[in-house]
Amino acid sequence: MVATLDDLAKLANYSLMDSLNCDPDAKANGRDHEPRQVFTGHYVPVNPTPIENPEYVAHSKDLFRELGFADSMAQSADFVRVFSGDLTGVPEPMRKVGWACGYALSIYGTEYNQQCPFQTGNGYGDGRAISVLEAVISGRRWEMQLKGGGRTPYCRGADGRAVLRSSVREFLAQEHMHALGVPTSRSLSLYVSKTEKVRRPWYSQGSHSKDPDILISEPVAISTRVAPSFLRVGQLELFSRRARKKEHPHAMEELEKIVLHLIDREYADAIDQTLATAEKVVLLAREFLGRLTSLVANWIRVGYCQGNFNSDNCAAGGFTLDYGPFGFCDVFDPHYQPWTGGGHHFAFLNQPEAAKRNFHMFCSALRPLLTSHQDCLQQLDEIQSDFPKVMQTQMEKMWAAKLGLDAFHPALFSELATLMEQTSVDYTIFFRELSRVPDDIGLLKTSFYEGSTYDTDPEGMDKRWSEWLTKWKSLTRPRSREELSRQMKLVNPKYSLREWFVVPAYQQAAGGNYSLIRELQEVMTQPYAEQSKTVEEQYYRLKPSEFFEVGGSSHYSCSS
Repeated sequence: MVATLDDLAKLANYSLMDSLNCDPDAKANGRDHEPRQVFTGHYVPVNPTPIENPEYVAHSKDLFRELGFADSMAQSADFVRVFSGDLTGVPEPMRKVGWACGYALSIYGTEYNQQCPFQTGNGYGDGRAISVLEAVISGRRWEMQLKGGGRTPYCRGADGRAVLRSSVREFLAQEHMHALGVPTSRSLSLYVSKTEKVRRPWYSQGSHSKDPDILISEPVAISTRVAPSFLRVGQLELFSRRARKKEHPHAMEELEKIVLHLIDREYADAIDQTLATAEKVVLLAREFLGRLTSLVANWIRVGYCQGNFNSDNCAAGGFTLDYGPFGFCDVFDPHYQPWTGGGHHFAFLNQPEAAKRNFHMFCSALRPLLTSHQDCLQQLDEIQSDFPKVMQTQMEKMWAAKLGLDAFHPALFSELATLMEQTSVDYTIFFRELSRVPDDIGLLKTSFYEGSTYDTDPEGMDKRWSEWLTKWKSLTRPRSREELSRQMKLVNPKYSLREWFVVPAYQQAAGGNYSLIRELQEVMTQPYAEQSKTVEEQYYRLKPSEFFEVGGSSHYSCSS
């Protein structure tokens, strides 16, 4: 049992800082908080900036249990101090400095430099995320990263802070996704400052504006997210671009180092360490193809939309990384996009295509390592060209599972998708009610929203739904109704982290009341369970009409 910070310190093992290159222009003491260009090196040592007067909000009891941490540690003074940004007094062999990493920006497969303040791409990176610890716990390596930990050289002039609102969203979403069975970074702890605030653009109460219409003062917070690593596709791209352009004498060596480090951190179980680099690279591409396609199919299974699936928000380990402009859809809409800046290309059912673009950038980043290995280069090209086929297979497997079918049935699914869209069904409630294997469409109608084609021709739509249900049932035989229902409920969750649940939780938290956060944490970490009648009445229901098109709930323009 890890009961104290001293116990945790004994497990420290800093593989990234010990095996990769430090920025030669960095300050060893970590006092490096002004925006600047970083030309080389894999990381910059940075001290987090502690939040003032930190107060405990929540911790993940599930993750603490998995890591063997005592729950009491989350509220102990030294643990709170470290995970609210103060490393000055950490016990050895923990280090008094954290680190931030640079990465490149690609949007939907196109490289960008102009958003970098220097117009070079050397200013992109962890602007407010600072890793503070790597630890090997029960044979597994975990990296712990503070979101909102203050300015780094990559902050591009921003304040390096995260507000309580966005921190609550990320804290709840990561653990909800884990409970849904979707690969994800995890939430360790959440602390808020009792005195420090920042001003952010946001929406006035009930605003239907697309963009924020007021500036508000919000409490700052630090959440700690945990993953085997935080290596991104964008990081590989950065080093590949430098190697391609021969920007410095060690560019190719730095690319190879970070790729091998990725394999060691995320793919050690799947890739033989004794192979040559070129062979490892090919296997890495094949493994990542499987993970990425499976991940995106899982997103769609649970109604999740990433919102901004750039390559820098795409974890090279194949899990969900960035919980900024994300959302879970209420009404089924292929074009659902919670983020007003995200565009159609990152919408709900366009996520497979966005993933394809990120995979293209991933393969392109690996290519310089294979220039003298034509056979491996050809294999990489073949793996890249396989993406659409593999993605389609994963999607069909997922839809078949949601429908309780042994195999995907294109005509049945096509008709269902049309009916769902025309009827405005609630995505989560519809599939959960279908999982009860109803005798007629009565139960399914509990998932229908008002104001759709259904309202103009209810008899005709009822007929089409009944015919579809009959056809579906004929394809699910010979399994018993009970067995079919049980299987379907394992893949169709009952509870989804809808934005209109989260808004009152962070609003109350801003006033010092964290009870709703903890209630949501409890409910949303059991998303498949039949919970109490009270929970069902509160959290298993259609979105109220007054919440539609409301800024900060139905849509938002930033994550802050």
